[in-house]
Amino acid sequence: MRAWVNGQLQADPAGPAISVTDHGFTVGDAVFEAIKVVDGRPFALTRHLDRLARSARGLGLPPVDDALVRRGVEAVLDGHELPRGRIRITYSGGPAPLGSNRGDADPTLVVVAAPMAPFEPTTAVITVPWPRNERGALAGLKTTSYGENVLALARAAEAGASEAIFANTVGNLCEGTGTNVFYVVDGELRTPTLASGCLAGVTRALLLEWCDVREVDEPVEVLGEASEIFLASTTRDVQGVHACDGRSLPTPGPVTTEAAHTWAARESESPDP
Repeated sequence: MRAWVNGQLQADPAGPAISVTDHGFTVGDAVFEAIKVVDGRPFALTRHLDRLARSARGLGLPPVDDALVRRGVEAVLDGHELPRGRIRITYSGGPAPLGSNRGDADPTLVVVAAPMAPFEPTTAVITVPWPRNERGALAGLKTTSYGENVLALARAAEAGASEAIFANTVGNLCEGTGTNVFYVVDGELRTPTLASGCLAGVTRALLLEWCDVREVDEPVEVLGEASEIFLASTTRDVQGVHACDGRSLPTPGPVTTEAAHTWAARESESPDP
């Protein structure tokens, strides 16, 4: 693993690097991006940095210095043999009082690169009873306030699943803890709209450009009618779902297979689509 903190490559990437009063550490006042690395190159970096900037604005953080972040990415990848990996960029409110109010210190910027093992081709998921708030202040922002996701993933692990799926406050399908959800009904590939409160995933956006997908908001129970379900994320790409709430699904189904093939072909065309 390599770590770059506020402009400096760390000699010990696992050593102490930020203040114990950093607002990202104390209250989750931070945004982040996870970026796949393929053969030493970050994939869709520009899209990820654009979303990082949007999340920072939404959280009220100072503007992100795009050039500085790119220098951090270059620093952690320079000379680093990483055939498959992940970059994590975290941008926080910086040192602050021990409370919710921000201080006047500069933000903290951390870039980390580490190897990443591929996910299994298919997985099991469950739905969880806690709703995403599509009207909340953090809706659609990629922040480090992940307590709900930690609890939901623990519930999923207890059920033998690797992902937990949320509905929103009106009972419509929303998203997974770190994934967007795609599903097939009557042969049509569908995914929730951004109005559901789901994250505007980079992989989601590319699949909408490259595949025939309808954005629609429907009750979460629609997953019980779906003939196919797959997850999409930076780290999973297109991952078929073979079980949802204990219901078995044939996977990969024909629509999932076509989406996965399209993804693999188009991904190879450019590292920054």
